[in-house]
Amino acid sequence: MVSKCKICGFETRAIEVKRDCTKYSYCNRCEYISKDVDCRVSENQEFVIYNRHTNSIEDETYVAYFRNFINETILRFQSEGKKGLDFGSGPEPVLSELLKRDYGYEMDIYDKFYAPEKIYLGKTYHLVTSTEVVEHLDDPLEYFRLFRSLLSKDGILAIMTQFHPKDDAKFEGWHYRRDESHISFYTPETIRWIAGITGLDVVFMDHHKNITLKSK
Repeated sequence: MVSKCKICGFETRAIEVKRDCTKYSYCNRCEYISKDVDCRVSENQEFVIYNRHTNSIEDETYVAYFRNFINETILRFQSEGKKGLDFGSGPEPVLSELLKRDYGYEMDIYDKFYAPEKIYLGKTYHLVTSTEVVEHLDDPLEYFRLFRSLLSKDGILAIMTQFHPKDDAKFEGWHYRRDESHISFYTPETIRWIAGITGLDVVFMDHHKNITLKSK
């Protein structure tokens, strides 16, 4: 049975990782990789994995990690407004707290496990951040369309997700793939496709993990 890419609709090919019996679909056009449904962990198992994260705003290394992200993807492109949403804030909303404390943002947070109230409904933002989130999404276009709808004119969407290596053998050994909760993998080409489909402009990508998109 031929599978179609969830991003661009092109036919995909199968990748099977024999070491852990995991299957994926790879799109040769937009380079999106999706983990097969039968190989995914349950939502409860996903929650257990998330609960292993122990990052906090008291962790100077973790804060420095986010400062680099803020400098690269946000400060250079921000509009005058400072109303933001951190989508997928995690058990400790470090990025949101940092943006409020040190950069003067007024932040809302959403996380399906830790802050499940959809506080963003009916609102628009100058900034939407989503770090280490889109690799967990089954239908990325649905969420990127949501992000686009939440942005004010010239608002920015700052994303962090590691780009896959575009090589089957390297992908098999890639640490990011081995996180069982990760089901969607991207390259800069995938992001360009998503931006074109959802009406966003790509203003920055570092070809590793950091992305800035802007509403038109």
